[in-house]
Amino acid sequence: MSHSQRRLPEDPQIRALAQALAARSMSRRSVLGAAGALGLTGLLAACGTSGTGGGTSAAPVDVTDLSDSEKVVNWANWTLYLDYDDKTKKYPTLQQFTKDTGIKVNYSEDIDGNDTYYGKVQGQLAAGQDIGQDIFTLTDWMSARLIRQGYTQELDHGNIPNISNLLPNLQEVDFDPGRKHSLTWQSGYAGIAWNKKRFPKGLKTVADLWQPELKGRITVLDEMRDTMGLLMLDNGVDISGQWGESEFGTALDTLRQNISNGQIRQVKGNAYKEDFISGDAIAGIVWSGDIVQMNFENDDQWEFVLPETGGTLWSDNMMVPIAAPHKANAEKLMNFYYEPQVAAEVAAYVNFISPVVGAREAMQSIDPELVDNPLIFPTEEDLNRAFAFRSLEPEEETSFSSEFQSAIGA
Repeated sequence: MSHSQRRLPEDPQIRALAQALAARSMSRRSVLGAAGALGLTGLLAACGTSGTGGGTSAAPVDVTDLSDSEKVVNWANWTLYLDYDDKTKKYPTLQQFTKDTGIKVNYSEDIDGNDTYYGKVQGQLAAGQDIGQDIFTLTDWMSARLIRQGYTQELDHGNIPNISNLLPNLQEVDFDPGRKHSLTWQSGYAGIAWNKKRFPKGLKTVADLWQPELKGRITVLDEMRDTMGLLMLDNGVDISGQWGESEFGTALDTLRQNISNGQIRQVKGNAYKEDFISGDAIAGIVWSGDIVQMNFENDDQWEFVLPETGGTLWSDNMMVPIAAPHKANAEKLMNFYYEPQVAAEVAAYVNFISPVVGAREAMQSIDPELVDNPLIFPTEEDLNRAFAFRSLEPEEETSFSSEFQSAIGA
């Protein structure tokens, strides 16, 4: 079924949101005062234009797809990013996929940060070698880099008919026209969070993290676009619009200062959650779904908000590495997770924004309390304060990334 023929959900609220999203512009160049000009999917699409970093292109490679003879698919993902049963120690939707298809999934939580993961696999990708994964799941700007460098295989949409369930504006993103190489896994926010019992007065802005009583108890993310995005937003910069070295440098000075004076305890990827759970960190710059998950497992200890000046909005994407030998099996797995019922089951666990039309309807039968959860199905108010980090030119990508890595001591 073509994009124009795809039926909108029956739920009038979902239908209205989808129609509004599809009708809105896909870029945000307005100032903060006009932040309401773009809805969810436009923002999500804009997130995908952020990375054009350097690096070599892949060596030519002739891949033989072994999917027919080897009923297996290997998938690298971030931590706490798939539904998990603590009792059985298994992933229910993966079990269902294997039952339906006979394909075994070797699932690994190998990704802690985009740059660190890229550093591990870039050499093999450049040489056209199999990295041992048939799917890897990386953020838009890194997906842009991998696709541009030729490190991914082109998808066969004939094996992914449920691609029609992808949110309308996400079906076309700048970094992957026609979605030939990638499909959105989940989307989410970066914002601020704190331990409600240990810091009861709470936070409203990023600047609130620098209060004396929080010294040595702050973590920030090692994802440049999220940490620097929030710092620049706190300075009144529209990170989706026109800004440059001066604005970046001012925010970087704030980061350096609060690292050097001990205000910031750690700069981490997904591992920041360990500091929150252990109590070593009281507050910090975090990812939205992580806090919901941690609250579920740890007696609702933390509060997450988008700062008054705004948070960042991002997406992660499933892609098939250049020499992966089980592409057809990977495509079947992607198709499975674009079933609205399956997408809702994942969203009920990970609590990030689902990219699948119909997931909100399906959530009614899974966990009705989550149907109105704004971290899964966002409110317009929150979307008005969520910004995509603008596209970087290759020179900017190299310069800004180097400056950021130097500031955090990486």
